[in-house]
Amino acid sequence: MADGFFGSPLELAVTVVAVFLVGLSKGGLGGMSLLGVPLMALAMSPITAAAILLPILVVMDIVSVAAWKKWVNWKILVLVLPGALGGIGLGWLTAEVTSDAVVRLIVGLVSLTFVLRVALGRTVTGAVTGERPLAASFWGTLAGYTSFVAHAGSPPLQVYMLPLRLDPKVFTGTTVMFFAITNAVKLVPYAALGGLGVENLSRAAIMMPLAIASTWLGAWAVRRMDAAVFYPMTYISVAAVGVKLVWDGIVSL
Repeated sequence: MADGFFGSPLELAVTVVAVFLVGLSKGGLGGMSLLGVPLMALAMSPITAAAILLPILVVMDIVSVAAWKKWVNWKILVLVLPGALGGIGLGWLTAEVTSDAVVRLIVGLVSLTFVLRVALGRTVTGAVTGERPLAASFWGTLAGYTSFVAHAGSPPLQVYMLPLRLDPKVFTGTTVMFFAITNAVKLVPYAALGGLGVENLSRAAIMMPLAIASTWLGAWAVRRMDAAVFYPMTYISVAAVGVKLVWDGIVSL
């Protein structure tokens, strides 16, 4: 039974929901990827949640890259990836001294920042010129760090990429490739820290069919669903979970 690999029915339930939502996001229904670790962190350590999700994300990345590999701006990746690798290294170095409370607080703040950026996004006008190497390094580093601690690198990366006003397909393809590379790199430090032990890998393996199916479902649904209804609901969910995690993190400090 699948629930035998989890500490409680609640852990199993939130993992199923998290994997399903992250899969939809990986397929193209962006925004929900941030809900993965926060949702699971409601029933388990956020560090454990991140470790379970990483192998699942790698499989999802394979599916996503297959769909978007023709739409990648490698010039942008060359600018942001060095900083991202540095951010992953920083997350690795500080992993042993970063408490669950701090991680919950970080994940919650990142989630709320993402929602705030979306809420204020319509007031931002005008595209920037050039790829801005210094900005790429800064936001790339932040994306690498938040991706390492909570698989929440999307908001910092989007802060850098959205003003470039890329073709939507190029934006998606470049983002997909960025996380495919960084998630693969993260396997090394996660394994070194003991996060990819038999127990967590078994939990991840159970979720693989759901991960693949939900990723393909996301790609199918993105062409049919009314974004005007779906995205507001997603952002409200991210905000609610973010508030809960910020509160839990503050109380636990």
